[in-house]
Parts: sequence; C-alpha cells; structure tokens
Amino acid sequence: MSYPKRAAALASAAALAGSVVLLAAPAARADVVDVNYQCKTPIGDKSAVSPIDIKGVKSGSGYKITMSWQKGVSSSPVELGKGAMSPSATIKLGGADSGTLAVSGPANQAAIPANTPIKINDLSGTYTPKKTGKVTFTPDVLTIKALGTTTTCTPANNPKPSLSLDVTAAGGGGSTGTSQGGSQSGTDSGGQLPQTGPEDSAIALGTLGGTVLLAGAAGALWLTRRNQTVRR
Repeated sequence: MSYPKRAAALASAAALAGSVVLLAAPAARADVVDVNYQCKTPIGDKSAVSPIDIKGVKSGSGYKITMSWQKGVSSSPVELGKGAMSPSATIKLGGADSGTLAVSGPANQAAIPANTPIKINDLSGTYTPKKTGKVTFTPDVLTIKALGTTTTCTPANNPKPSLSLDVTAAGGGGSTGTSQGGSQSGTDSGGQLPQTGPEDSAIALGTLGGTVLLAGAAGALWLTRRNQTVRR
C-alpha cells in the first residue's frame, strides 16, 4: 500500500473509532410516573393522581434534581392568594445509596381559586453522590403549607423510580457491588463526576474521538513526508 493510501486509511480508522465512542455514550434514564397521592388536609382526606417527572442535570460537584407535576393535587375550600401556598417534597433515593433528597420551590405565582386542584410549581434540590453506582429517584411525600395550615400528601401506589443516574462518588468512592443500588444525599469533597445526559456525554466523548482523529492524521502526514524525503 502506498503512503498516501495508508494515510487515508489511518484517518478513516481514526474517524470510525471516534464515531464508535460516541455511539457508546451513556445516557440518564427518565420516565414520567403516575403517583396516587393520599392527602391529609385540615378539612379531611383527599386524593389525586398526578404524573410526575424527575430530571437531573450536572451542577458543580453534584446534580440539580428537578421534580415536576403535570396535574394539580389536593384543593382548598377558600381562594389562595398569590404567594399564599408554599410547597416542598422529598424524593426517595435507591440503589447505590439510600435516604431522601429534599426539594423545594417558589410559592404560587397566581391566585388559586377555591375547590380547584392546586398546581405545584417545579421543585428542585442538589444531590451529591457519596457512592459509585446506579442511583434511582422516586417521588415521595409532598407537603403544602398555606394560610397557617399544613397538608401532607403521601404516595399510596408504590410508584416506580422516575429517574436513574449512573454516578461516581468523589475520589472514586466504594461501590456497593451492584449496578441496581440507590443513593444518599449529602456533600463530598469534590472530584470528577460523570455527565448526566446524552448531550454532555457526546461532547466529552466527541472530544476524545477528535483527539484520536488528529493523532491519526498527524501520524499519516509524518509518514508521507518521510517517504518523500527517502525518495529524494
């Protein structure tokens, strides 16, 4: 094979290697799950089913976890004025760690009419892994404070996890020996964490593929120049 053809072959192989790496990029898994909330309110028990979505995005040394409701839950016998209702919730962690993650959000930005489902704004919190493995995030207890009262809503249908992430603890913390474990909220001393989504993974791994491509092209160029020198 001539040197020009060998150079082309090397460049093609490097590009192919980069594309294979991109295809292998891991992605977080997120699902919308139906949660059957049983609520203890100041005026009696109420129930409501709401689809809930939990998402995770890398943020500094941890992950910003956001919990979203697609339907309202519970209701109030009187109108709740703007800013009168303050929601918070917990997310159950499973897999490599265990425990719960607290999430919170802003008060209602508009008045909520009496006897209508209360729409919960997105709630968020920061999760920092302490162990390496697969972490699951499952909707847990919702708390609504309004007009000096507290309503507590608990899932009654044992919902499935809405989000799972493959995480790495700071300093390569010990694994639990299973890829299906849960997680525990807390802080760590920093360290390299994996990307949480396909876009971030694609960027990092695409850079690796590009490095391989440049290295292959540089080697091919050196071989071509060396061959020209020998011919002279």
